[in-house]
Amino acid sequence: MKYDLLIVGAGPAGLTAAIHARARDKSALVISNDPLASPLGKAPAMANYPGLPGVTGRELLEGLVRQAQDLGVEFRQGRALSVMPMGKSVMVSVENDAVEGRAVILAPGVSRAAPLKGEAELLGRGVSYCATCDGMFYRGKRVVCAGDAPNFDEEAEFLRSIGCQVEVKRLAGLSILGEDGVTGVRDAKGEETPCDGVFLLRSSIAPARLVPGLETEGGYIKVDGRMATSLPGVYAAGDCTGQPLQLAKAAGQGQIAAHSAIEDMGREG
Repeated sequence: MKYDLLIVGAGPAGLTAAIHARARDKSALVISNDPLASPLGKAPAMANYPGLPGVTGRELLEGLVRQAQDLGVEFRQGRALSVMPMGKSVMVSVENDAVEGRAVILAPGVSRAAPLKGEAELLGRGVSYCATCDGMFYRGKRVVCAGDAPNFDEEAEFLRSIGCQVEVKRLAGLSILGEDGVTGVRDAKGEETPCDGVFLLRSSIAPARLVPGLETEGGYIKVDGRMATSLPGVYAAGDCTGQPLQLAKAAGQGQIAAHSAIEDMGREG
């Protein structure tokens, strides 16, 4: 199925975008981890969301999810691994699957994970973000898993089940070794572990690695006043676009991003 809008992220920005899309009779798929497991979902009370003083993060998210579901928004739980603009459509890979939309809105929040030394250089040459996608290439080989993804244990166990020799490491201070391909890792204590592959199973992927060629500024996605990015068919909203990191701003940008995407669809016909 091809959706009108794919939305990466289920915070106030992403859910507001989805609600607006359905209000305009457009199909929408929200791709995210469990919204209630996010830092916002654990917030005990908020004083800066207009009209809802003291509301908990969980209550706010539950209300947004319920409203979106009632309007017919579809949800897909999982990590978005890559976004590929393809002319008049956009493909988003989710774990070992892919979904297609006419446009995508990036609303993943702020990625708190700094890239590891060697990660960018060896991506696709031993570094992977998805065990179920790439694990078969490492059957019988030694691999390292590191990260904080909700399904980390499940993905590590999958690698063991297909015959990989799995070593689990902490992300903090980890360096990936190798030139033409991964040969090992070095941990924060300086200890080296030989391996053939490294699976970085983070809860989310930084925008610059999620969408190749996406223009960023100061670590945030660069957008114009319409929430359009440097790539056609790709919009962004919320904390990923920069300061201030506020819920009200995120919700407003989500509405603008959906409106702009739908407006541009109308021009394309």
